[in-house]
Parts: sequence; C-alpha cells; structure tokens
Amino acid sequence: MIRLIAVAGLVIFSTSFLVGQNVSSLRTTLVSVQDRDGKPVTNLVRDSFQIFEDKVPQQITLFQQEDMPLSLGLVIDSSGSMRSKRARVNSAALAFVQESNPEDQTFIVNFNDTAKVGQDFTGSIGDLVDALEKLDTRGETALYDAIILSTDKIVKSGRNETKVLLVISDGEDTSSKARYESVLKQLKESWVTLYAIGLVDEREGIPRKAREALQELTAVTGGAAYFPRSLDEVEELCKRIARDLRNRYRIGYKPTNNKIDGSWRGVTVVVAQPRSSARLNWRNRPGYYATSDRN
Repeated sequence: MIRLIAVAGLVIFSTSFLVGQNVSSLRTTLVSVQDRDGKPVTNLVRDSFQIFEDKVPQQITLFQQEDMPLSLGLVIDSSGSMRSKRARVNSAALAFVQESNPEDQTFIVNFNDTAKVGQDFTGSIGDLVDALEKLDTRGETALYDAIILSTDKIVKSGRNETKVLLVISDGEDTSSKARYESVLKQLKESWVTLYAIGLVDEREGIPRKAREALQELTAVTGGAAYFPRSLDEVEELCKRIARDLRNRYRIGYKPTNNKIDGSWRGVTVVVAQPRSSARLNWRNRPGYYATSDRN
C-alpha cells in the first residue's frame, strides 16, 4: 500500500506492506537506520530487512516507513550543577520539539533532589517554553526516580502508540529512591524508547558510571545515548534525535513461538548492506517479554 500524507503543508511519502495478518496478532519492532554520518536512511524496502526471534528467522508481514505521531517526555536535569547550562539546554529541548509532528503530545519531568511533572501533556510550544523557564536549578540528581515517573506517565497517559523519552543530564544519580535494577526492568517491560544526552563537564567529563548507565538504559529500549563534547553540540544532537524518530521503520511478524509464557525473547534485525562502500548502522529494541500485553 502506498499513501501520501499531508502534514503541515508537506507531503510525506509513506509505504506499508501487510499480508494476511490481523495487526493485533503481530509483534512489531521499530528500526532506526543511519549512514556512517548518522543521517537517517529512508529508501530501504521490505526485502532489505531480516528479523530473527531467539535466532529463529521470522516472516515479515508488516512493513511501514512513515512519520507517526509520538507521545514524548522531556526529562530535564535541574540539579545545581546544571545552572550554567540551563539556557542552552532549554533551547536544545525546544529545538527537539519543534522538529515534531503536529499530532505529537509532549510533557516535561524535571528532577533535582526529587522528580516531578513540570508540564502535563500539551501540543503548545508556549506551554513548554513557560515550563522550562520556571525550572528551579538546585540540589542533587534524582535521575532514576525521574525515569520511573516519566515511564509510568507516558505508558498510562500517552495517547499515541509510539512513546519516547529524552533525558538530558550532566551527572550520575545521587538521590533517587529507585534502584538502577528497577529502572532497567521497567524499561525492558514498557515498550518506551529512551534517548539520552549526557552533558560532559569540561574539566572532568561525565562520570564513567553515569555514562555506562545511560548507555545500558537506552540500549534495552532501542534508543541511544550521546555525549557531546560541548554545549554547542547539544541543539544539533536534539535535532538529530528528532529526525531519527521521524524516519524509523516499523516491522511486524507473527512469532513462530506463540507461547505466552512471560519469557524473554531476543529480537535481532539484519539490514542488507548496500553495494557501495557506505556502511549502514541500525538499532532496534533487543527483545521483549512474551506476555499477553503486546504494547
């Protein structure tokens, strides 16, 4: 099926492939594909992909590549160490939102000693600007509590099927009640995609423990963590993440193992490399728990 979708005066070319399947019976995964410069690759076809579950090849029965509306959560560090970075971070967060689909909905969670919702779901840039300007920069870093709060909110209240969190922070967790293992488990169960930008201290860099935590937390969701060398890079990174989200492939299949036993199923996607010398990189959620809740 080929569709032309009009969004904000633009025409977006969208393709989908669906054969003999009830969509509700499918398992789906979102795949981000980039060239070696980090730019989205948007001209792949269904036969460019192979998908495996627990190393067993699966038949692709759904293939889509289109700009789907998102439920978004901006998870912003407002601890004391962020004071000098506040203006640049606010600008970058807004640049991320401005790349969005008109049907997106966005909320803000900010965290210092504790985490709280600074702005409920909205489609208004003005609401987001006001909320960011009101952030109180002080105290410690309750990063894990903020991710728990944001994931709960987006799963329970996000109206769009595709759900994304973007964390912007400059340090490791220092004051959360939640444990790292609880955050990791929640993300593996939630079908939320997590991206993170770890801001580097110009003298010391971001702590190794914080870097490794953000890398693992994002990887289990099919997202990514970035560590810019300076604040000058943050806004362009936010735009890059937004473009990535706008150009992912949705691939669906009916698992050959249809048992609903709660076990973890590893999902691997393989993308055919072009004949040219340019190499492709791709990411997808590495697996799911086989439960009756498919979304």
